[in-house]
Amino acid sequence: MQPTPRISNPVAVFNGLDKITGRITEFDAPIDKTSTFGKLQVTPHVCYTRPPTEAPNTTSYVDVDEVTLTNEQRRIYSGWMFASSPGLTGVEHPIYDVWLIDCKGGARPEAPQGPTLGE
Repeated sequence: MQPTPRISNPVAVFNGLDKITGRITEFDAPIDKTSTFGKLQVTPHVCYTRPPTEAPNTTSYVDVDEVTLTNEQRRIYSGWMFASSPGLTGVEHPIYDVWLIDCKGGARPEAPQGPTLGE
């Protein structure tokens, strides 16, 4: 069985909830660049989707840091987020929630990772 091909995207798309105002904001975060939402700094390192012919599966490896009152950064999340399960993999903070909703900008699937024929 062949591994499912994946598309590597240059931008991860997140939703952020400000619990004080009740406002949800969608924001783009380029891969390996830090985007700010409130007092959180969100840095996606990869963002994968599947081709349209495959079952949807949007994933991103993300680091999230909180900027404290003393202007220091404190890591509050580091791991995989799955757009299909925002309640399981999103960041829950006393004031802000952040979760992955999509990736964008990818053009074509990467070569599947795994053993090749004859190995």
